[in-house]
Amino acid sequence: MLTITQALFDQIVAHARQDHPDEACGVVAGPEGTDRPERFVPMLNAARSPTFYEFDSGDLLKLYRELDDRDEEPVVIYHSHTATEAYPSRTDIAYANEPGAHYVLVSTADSDDAGPFQFRSYRIVEGEVTEEEIKVVEAYAAP
Repeated sequence: MLTITQALFDQIVAHARQDHPDEACGVVAGPEGTDRPERFVPMLNAARSPTFYEFDSGDLLKLYRELDDRDEEPVVIYHSHTATEAYPSRTDIAYANEPGAHYVLVSTADSDDAGPFQFRSYRIVEGEVTEEEIKVVEAYAAP
């Protein structure tokens, strides 16, 4: 199960809507070993595409160095789908290389009307996709 704060949930959705009609992408980092998303890190979709996302390699290298320096890991890796449901594509599955991460997809297919959208989370391990429950909280309980 993914437990995420309302503030982070809102930031991911806002980023997805802002970058529409292109796919948005980013990471929510958290302290190593906690499975607790804390630090929102929106990334640039280097592909600038409505059907594909790609982290800029320089930005990604910088991010991983920063994560190492801060004893963090990518807890959530998110991106949006602009015309389809929030389910991982074959490409998404092929590029999923963080077995401990929650892969969040937001569908902005209906964002022109600011209507309903989908916010779904998956675990993707060795090509196997498992949808998981999402619990949105105001704040995390003290450790």
